[in-house]
Amino acid sequence: MYVGKMKKILCIFLIFFAVNFCCAFAVNDFEIVRVGITDNNFQNVQKKEAVLYGTDECEICDKASRKAILKIPANTDISFQASSRGLVTTINESSAILPDVVIVCPKGLIGVRGLQRKGKPALYHGAIEIVQNISKEGFYIVNLIEIQDYLKGVVPNEMPVSFGLEALKAQAVAARNYVLTPRTQAYKEFNVVDSVASQVYFGANTEEDLATRAVMETDGVVALYNNELILALYSSTAGGYTESYANAFSDPYTKKFPSTTKAYLTAVPDKSEFEPIIDDIKAKEFYGTKVPSFDIQSPYYRWTKEWTGKELEDVLKTTLPAQSKTGFVYPSLREGDDIGKIKDIKVMKRGNSGKIMEVEILTSKGCYTISKELVIRRVFQKNGVSLPSANAVFEKQIDNYGNVQKIIVYGGGFGHGVGMSQYGAGYMALKLSQPYYNILRHYYSGINLGTIPVTVSGNDIKQTFWAPIGRAQIVITDTTAPKLAVMINGKELEFVLSKPVFHREQKIDISRFIDDGYNTITLHAPSLGRSVNAYIELVEKHSKLSFQDEEE
Repeated sequence: MYVGKMKKILCIFLIFFAVNFCCAFAVNDFEIVRVGITDNNFQNVQKKEAVLYGTDECEICDKASRKAILKIPANTDISFQASSRGLVTTINESSAILPDVVIVCPKGLIGVRGLQRKGKPALYHGAIEIVQNISKEGFYIVNLIEIQDYLKGVVPNEMPVSFGLEALKAQAVAARNYVLTPRTQAYKEFNVVDSVASQVYFGANTEEDLATRAVMETDGVVALYNNELILALYSSTAGGYTESYANAFSDPYTKKFPSTTKAYLTAVPDKSEFEPIIDDIKAKEFYGTKVPSFDIQSPYYRWTKEWTGKELEDVLKTTLPAQSKTGFVYPSLREGDDIGKIKDIKVMKRGNSGKIMEVEILTSKGCYTISKELVIRRVFQKNGVSLPSANAVFEKQIDNYGNVQKIIVYGGGFGHGVGMSQYGAGYMALKLSQPYYNILRHYYSGINLGTIPVTVSGNDIKQTFWAPIGRAQIVITDTTAPKLAVMINGKELEFVLSKPVFHREQKIDISRFIDDGYNTITLHAPSLGRSVNAYIELVEKHSKLSFQDEEE
């Protein structure tokens, strides 16, 4: 599919538009997110062919050099097809083999023909990279996008805008933390995907004004614990009581379950009078009633599923072998294995929220132990759909032969239930009039809010952040420099530093220089070869702060 005409067009373009023309999308790597774009079913990320276009004039750039190859008029189809020889690119019926390319549309958006998001054509800010896989059997569509623009396409798709501004702000901070926190990546070509496998990102055509405001009014703000970004997990509905990370997730490297505790992701009840739900009796009391809590308006606050014994046996014949591949079904089963008749189902271990950590299925053929909340949910499917959550209680009817004749499962919540509950955040915002930082502090224990911690060493580091009530402080976690020079909203200052002792941070109140809302600060360590580790901490309420006089 190589046509000489296309090659000639490219050569003429390179001569007349200059080889040194740089790709217009020039953003530092730490400021962007690489998002793998899936199909209409939000599953397959690898493509064999695709057609892209720009809503305005766009440019095709060589990925390696970032030099422009060709300018393309608005709404012109740019077709890509995988081949063993390379990426076959077709424009106006002329084709050429090109290397991996980047498409930018400086004054518009980039679309993917035939791709829908929320019933609308998929459109994206930033740049689109077409990246071939190693075998050249396919390629990936990767959206390179600045974090703020990325979040504008995440927040209204992860949380209904009807939940209110403060809930949306909490969602924006959690989503910012999520994408910035290091994680194991299934693909080296991108950081996250646009589906629930990471967090839902539907692009520019699904942005909402209130959600965009929430993103802007939390600009630069992340949640921190012990001076590090937290893994800000969240789910739809906790059910009234969130669960500890260790009780719901396995270690991503060793598969150990329960995993290592994360102090900021511990089980939190919506009300202080809720006792830990660690046995079947307490689980029946809690999830058998609609006890008032922050999640009560969720359609999944309480739910019920039901099977006949035969129906569940048929389900388990499929799900137990499938989930055996995770390593959390013992003994493992293979497809076609006979599990026999169900005799009993016993919950062996629960977390503080009542979440099942381990369950046993006793059958006429043996006893099978299933661990970990997601595996348990996927084992007990109804009509091909997993249980809404593992906050579940089993009730059984036994026939005269000791076989389970009917199984009823009732429970509460939707999702893993660790970290922020989105329905709970909405309730706290609308019904309790709580600001976003109180919502985050409820769900993430012991956190503080601030900018990303940085190391300043002979270089200027500029950060922007939104201060909700115009109060903030510089937190120095370590320093070998005697001074720190800063510029806050255009005002130049210098602070004398002393090395923090016994792991206690040094804090400098800068509230008198902070505006309510948007702020910029530039940090500089003026001593050659010395460094300062620091971040800007937001102060959400009036409290006594340590203040060090500045030397102007």
